[in-house]
Amino acid sequence: MQMILKSNSITKPKIVVVGSSNTDMVIKLDRLPRPGETVLGGDFFHAAGGKGANQALAAALAGGEIKFVARVGRDMFGAQAVERLVEAGVNVEHVIREESLPSGVALIFLAKDGVNSIAVAGGANARLSPADIEKASAAIAGADVVLMQLETPLETVRVVAELAARAEVPFILNPAPATALPAELLKLVSILTPNETESELLTGIAVTDENSAGRAAEQLLSLGVKAVILTLGSRGVFVATAVTSELVPGFQVQAVDATGAGDVFNGALAVALAEGKPLLEAARFANAAAAISVTRLGAQPSAPRRKEIDSLLTRAGSRTETAPAGPVSQPVLPAVLRLRPEAPITI
Repeated sequence: MQMILKSNSITKPKIVVVGSSNTDMVIKLDRLPRPGETVLGGDFFHAAGGKGANQALAAALAGGEIKFVARVGRDMFGAQAVERLVEAGVNVEHVIREESLPSGVALIFLAKDGVNSIAVAGGANARLSPADIEKASAAIAGADVVLMQLETPLETVRVVAELAARAEVPFILNPAPATALPAELLKLVSILTPNETESELLTGIAVTDENSAGRAAEQLLSLGVKAVILTLGSRGVFVATAVTSELVPGFQVQAVDATGAGDVFNGALAVALAEGKPLLEAARFANAAAAISVTRLGAQPSAPRRKEIDSLLTRAGSRTETAPAGPVSQPVLPAVLRLRPEAPITI
């Protein structure tokens, strides 16, 4: 069965993001400390974060109409996090204030070369429950795309995936932080977006080059995932479906802070797919958003606006640099991922 985009050229694409909300506490250092070592120095700053909130805000700035489903503590951090999302245009009617746990917090060490180390205290995120998701089921069913990560209970992730599948809404899962995932969940995933570390945990294949990325993606596809976008940092992303695979190069920029780059990528990817862009074009759009984000400090503060993404793509050239030869220049997607009318294709 073919799926038609519910939005149109006038309205923004509708995206539901389900996930975590944290406050990032960041210390800038010359280098990351080794185990047992104390390193002096660095500026300190804090900003709203959490993979779910980061992706919701990034998607809103990239042009989507976003509804965010989450739990935050009834504290200063939770209030500030929600306020920031509202300022960005995110609908927070499904963000629940948790009475018994504080808002989530991430402690981040940031080296001058942009490399980071992060530890998270989940707090209220751990209470995001299947019952909370059921209350947002109408929003999920009415979305063009649903996006989620793994900073909330896995049972909650499963319920979101099942609701999206039942409503035939594409479900993007960013499997971060890295953790083993049950086969039943993977079969419900429309697009899986692991990085090298997450891919290795899921497949046992160390991703070191395009060949190993291909083997890892092939194994993930064999588990029932409809499409894989394996993020490779500055090298770009490896895109794979059952019928094609390709490396989409990244953009060369001077990295300052990689915190949140993956979240910006996923938020922008959801918008591009919900707008009906083919998979490679959507990946390139998301690459551009992530490239801009690493040139700035902070997770949410680094997320670019739509005009910035479009400007970078225009400067770099609109065509995917490694488009495959032949009459088909974009991957053919399974029907559940086709978000606009097109000629029927047998898969």
